[in-house]
Amino acid sequence: MKFILLTLFSFSLCFSAFAQKKPLLKDFMGINGHYHFKPELYKENCRLVRNYHSMNWDVKKPGDKPTFPICANKVNWDTVYGKWIKHGFEIDLCAMFSGFGEGNKKYKELWKGKEKWAYKYGYEMAKHFGPTHGNGFVTSIEIGNEPGGDFDETLYKKIYLNMAKGIRAADPKLKIITCTAHARKADDYSKDLNETFSSSEFKPLYDVINLHTYASKPKKKGQSPWDRSFPEDPNIEYLKVVDEAIAWRNKHTPGKEVWITEFGWDACTPDVMKNRTGWFKKLNWKGQTDLQQAQYLVRSFFVFAERDIERAYLYFFNDDNKPSTHAASGLTRNFKPKKSYWAVSHLYKTLGDFRFSKIIKKSADSYVYEFVHANAKKKVWICWVPNEPKSDKAYSVTVPFSVAKVERMPTTSSKGAKVKYSVKGKAVNLPISGSPVYIFSK
Repeated sequence: MKFILLTLFSFSLCFSAFAQKKPLLKDFMGINGHYHFKPELYKENCRLVRNYHSMNWDVKKPGDKPTFPICANKVNWDTVYGKWIKHGFEIDLCAMFSGFGEGNKKYKELWKGKEKWAYKYGYEMAKHFGPTHGNGFVTSIEIGNEPGGDFDETLYKKIYLNMAKGIRAADPKLKIITCTAHARKADDYSKDLNETFSSSEFKPLYDVINLHTYASKPKKKGQSPWDRSFPEDPNIEYLKVVDEAIAWRNKHTPGKEVWITEFGWDACTPDVMKNRTGWFKKLNWKGQTDLQQAQYLVRSFFVFAERDIERAYLYFFNDDNKPSTHAASGLTRNFKPKKSYWAVSHLYKTLGDFRFSKIIKKSADSYVYEFVHANAKKKVWICWVPNEPKSDKAYSVTVPFSVAKVERMPTTSSKGAKVKYSVKGKAVNLPISGSPVYIFSK
């Protein structure tokens, strides 16, 4: 009996480990896009894309008949999404209430008596874009982007339930995703998981919990409320929000996925930053440098991959070099690659077929993570300084494998930057900084 119990226990452990295997980075890394997204340019960075799909593009007002793929503004979504699919992207469609809710003070009047219409809208969308009966261009649909605490809770629930039921009826293969929802009190940008999504009525109608997280510094008098820190900063809510949602999921809805669909940093050119105006100038708002943006995005993918989440979509694909929050978050500036473009491209191409394995070290002076190839043979150790170092520092790490090469996160091409290093026995001596260094096994 002991042998049988031990065998069953061992099997359950193995099964559990297999079931919780981390996703490969190529199935984890995503980017936020929009109508002007250029798939031929950003396919170098990832294969997952999230689109801000505004309802008021599709119809002039709630209650109007959806005519997918043709919008009320004459955009043909098959043409738009078809190009993205052609370049190998998988699409998450974020059905935004823009014009009918988020940012519209008269949204209650627009939705009055039209809540059940959301069923038809969701049904027709899923029927056209879903994999079962449609063209398969979309694999997941979000119901709202950031209809936060200022969006009427009762109305949102009615819209959500009807739309989700319509999606399920048309195509049960499509994943349904909540709007931005955190395991804490609702605010202007997110709902409260406990208040909105914890009931037995809602639980069958979503597959993914949706998070937005930004590395905002704690509010201080005289400091810009938009200033951001580095991702590992223990004094900010950046990772705490994620960990809270994971804990909530584990307790209340085990088996559902957790996605981060927005995270990022603003980086505009120094001359533009110097000439910023309005509140951004008055409160001395400071974005990040191009190098910091690149470092923080790459390091965020690492610290997210460590956690029990399935996807992370960076914000944003492109910017026009505007000196304000969310207006300089692109991997490209006027569609010209920034340092972050090359850093993320290198990560995707280098570790796309690898998954997070374990933490080797995590301290105030250095982080070391192990990623393992899908074949379970090749390994990569990644080392970096988890703050804002001014320069490189000498470092030594003992690795359990023969070293094939060492390279640093690049900023001018997708090819890894050269690193001067030496190996003595199993010890690798190398310089580390805020730019992660990759140590590859043979």
